[in-house]
Amino acid sequence: MNLLFLSVGAFLGTIARYEAGQLVPPAESGFPLGTWLINMAGCLFLGWFFTRWKAPSAIRLGIGTGFTGAFTTFSTFSVETMQLIDAGQAGMALLYAAASVVGGILFAAVGFWIAVQQDKGKAREGGHKR
Repeated sequence: MNLLFLSVGAFLGTIARYEAGQLVPPAESGFPLGTWLINMAGCLFLGWFFTRWKAPSAIRLGIGTGFTGAFTTFSTFSVETMQLIDAGQAGMALLYAAASVVGGILFAAVGFWIAVQQDKGKAREGGHKR
């Protein structure tokens, strides 16, 4: 059952990644904005998802690892960084790498924070965590 949820999530995440990548072309400066935005959205979502949702493990695997793992892409980030270096844009490559690492951690932290705030709001209302 885990493999089914993982596969479906990965299939959907791959399609979402492709479509999202088509929406945002690289910036004129060469900065890979589309990949960066996709990866930051994935970090934000995963920070929220793994903090907030207490779903069965197969669903968490399908959405967290399958969908989000296929949607975000460390390999594309790495290749784009190397392409910037190869094109003589070492400064842009360094900016991209730093923005990706620092931004990824910050976006994940914001996702975590949002989930914690939602839980506090539920507790005040007399609800409980999912």
